[in-house]
Amino acid sequence: MVTHVPSEQYGDERGALLAFAQAQRGAIRRSVLGLTEEQAASRPSASELSLSGLVKHVAETELGWLRLAQQRPNEKERTRETWSESFRLVTDESLPAMLEFWDAVAAETEEFVRSVPSLDDTFPLPEAPWYPKDSKVSMRWLVLHLIEEFARHAGHADIVRESLDGRTAFELIADLETAGRSPEPEPEPETESRAS
Repeated sequence: MVTHVPSEQYGDERGALLAFAQAQRGAIRRSVLGLTEEQAASRPSASELSLSGLVKHVAETELGWLRLAQQRPNEKERTRETWSESFRLVTDESLPAMLEFWDAVAAETEEFVRSVPSLDDTFPLPEAPWYPKDSKVSMRWLVLHLIEEFARHAGHADIVRESLDGRTAFELIADLETAGRSPEPEPEPETESRAS
């Protein structure tokens, strides 16, 4: 969960892009440090965004772009009817499970980006009113777009977390470094009904 992205090895464009993507992922993950599931799912500001919903959204969005670049079906494809569920945990979903899912997607993204012959290689964008007809984008564009997506939502996550309990990103970084803690949410406290 770095805050400073180290300089890349000279000429390692892939490494530099992937390092910036990882730094922005870390900013979002940091926003859930020390929270219970209930806190992470709460919406303390005027926005409808919650921290667990943001984690789910960016994880599914990254998977969607990865599958487009791989030209493979997206196993988490959303429809108009299920789009709102990409911003909130449903049924038996949990924040730790969503963070684990995102870790797997991030690892697959890195492996894919490092394996393509060239960052200039392209893939087609799907037909949609917001894309020009018959558009293609490069692998470089893919990673830059993911950085943009993560950074936008990292800013949202900072605001939601500060609205929730006043904690800022720098305080969370200091806590993490001091305690040497994992960036996972706190377990829900046991209640009598759960214990029985």
